[in-house]
Amino acid sequence: MAQDSSKTLKIALPQMAPVWLDRARTLEKVIGLIGDAAKEKADLIVFSEGAVPGYPFWPELTGGAVFNDHMQKELFAHYSDQAVIIEDGHLDGVCKALKKADMACYLGIIERPRQRSGHSLYCSFVYIDKSGVIGSVHRKLQPTYEERLVWSPGDGAGLVTHRLGEFTVGGLNCWENWMPLSRAALYAQGEDLHVACWPGNLRNTDDITPFLAKEGRSYCISVSGLMRRSDVPGDIPYYKEIKDLMPELAANGGSCIAAPDGSWVLEPETGVESLRFAEIDPKFVRRERHNFDPAGHYSRPGITHLTVDRTRLSLASFRDAED
Repeated sequence: MAQDSSKTLKIALPQMAPVWLDRARTLEKVIGLIGDAAKEKADLIVFSEGAVPGYPFWPELTGGAVFNDHMQKELFAHYSDQAVIIEDGHLDGVCKALKKADMACYLGIIERPRQRSGHSLYCSFVYIDKSGVIGSVHRKLQPTYEERLVWSPGDGAGLVTHRLGEFTVGGLNCWENWMPLSRAALYAQGEDLHVACWPGNLRNTDDITPFLAKEGRSYCISVSGLMRRSDVPGDIPYYKEIKDLMPELAANGGSCIAAPDGSWVLEPETGVESLRFAEIDPKFVRRERHNFDPAGHYSRPGITHLTVDRTRLSLASFRDAED
């Protein structure tokens, strides 16, 4: 069936190896990929979980749960130093590049927000629109397993969707995509293009991507990173110990896109950095919603109803005296 090119959306799917634990150089790489995608007139580019400055692979490798351990403290301090502080303008260059490219973006970052003390870290998924404006910052609700030794639990403030052309797009971090109520919160807002970001492994993306597409009757993008032993830089604390323990391929990618019927638009790709493109058609969503619409005709809100608290959590609320 022919596509209506005036309504389709062009997706840029980079499978990127960050310049590990180096915020500035990884942001340069992100901006370069935005420029490459602009040459193909992409509408949306998506990046992996924690792409800037990279995923924390070391706790699993180095006994990260040892209490008050000097190695873990040093690595955490270095990671914190390289994390993204949005309030300090660390994403301004990305926003400027997106505005110039007339392109929207989902970018995985390790965020160090000043509003939460300025020292705790959050795995955040940032949506930036085509005008270069940050539309939402979703902090991962529950870090997974050893991630809890590094990242803090987020809140519901970023459980929002955004209109992008003919689509309504939303995104979740890694294993949040296995959480039915988190998915339902996005379905309820009309999501028909879902972005799932992962640190990178085929075992995460090959089964859940078509499943999410079929459940939501939506397009589903799984974007993954790449991490090789050769990507461990020589200027980080405990470089030798980490490199000796790092697998040859700690994150093998697996980025892919599935259509609303679960078929592949782009099949999973592993082992290489790449930048692939796909054009998606909203008519495919409408066809598949004929027999199942999870937040529409197939939902029963009078019987089961989800309540979502989208408050941005903080330790204190202040009431100042009026002038």
